Amino acid sequence: MCVTYEPLDTLKSIGSDIWIVDGPAISFYKLPFSTRMTIVRLENGAVWVHSPIRLTEELARTIEALGPVVALIAPNWIHYAYVNEWKERFPDALIYAAPGVEARAKKHGLDIKVDVHLGQGAETAWRGEIAQMIVEGSKVHREAVFFHEASKTLILTDLIENFEPHKLPFFMRLVVRFVGLAAPNGKMPPDMRATFRGNESLLRNAVLRMINWRPHRIVVAHGKIIDLDAVAHLRRAFASVLD
Repeated sequence: MCVTYEPLDTLKSIGSDIWIVDGPAISFYKLPFSTRMTIVRLENGAVWVHSPIRLTEELARTIEALGPVVALIAPNWIHYAYVNEWKERFPDALIYAAPGVEARAKKHGLDIKVDVHLGQGAETAWRGEIAQMIVEGSKVHREAVFFHEASKTLILTDLIENFEPHKLPFFMRLVVRFVGLAAPNGKMPPDMRATFRGNESLLRNAVLRMINWRPHRIVVAHGKIIDLDAVAHLRRAFASVLD
């Protein structure tokens, strides 16, 4: 059984008006993957929710106390599982989705009614506060990445995985160490890296833009947050495309 991040569903501040919440593991290719969402309170008091995790009544009340939820972000084609639950609880929020979300959700029997398809520029609702781009070049994985300017936080989902082995079941510990995804040296999963073959220049341009944002920390969906030498970590994690 996976040892998940404890306590679950607890709001954890990582900077001014930015929090993370760790949820229970979700099965992906029969492996237990931890879940994590990022919450930002915008300057107007509205709440931005990235990669929503399982919604409980306690968590809903906690989020409501921060302000009105206006944005629910599905940042890539495999991070959408709980968006509809959140939309039902917060009907005034808009669903913003990266390319590929609707198609994959429908393939798996889930109808997500996307309000806004995420693109290369920040949306009006958070322009000037959260920078945004779609990482292009992969044949399957097009991830929306964000940079919260006030806290200097880069918000990724799966482009870097940084698993803490002691929080994983034994067999998964072996896997993440073998493929180089163990903290503190997490990087892009090798299978994802392969999907950029032939388009490395597009990935390189995206990584350089992330580096130019000069983040102080990197939030990832799976594993330990990178809060030490974040720029240096980006250079190491993507060394194969930067060299």
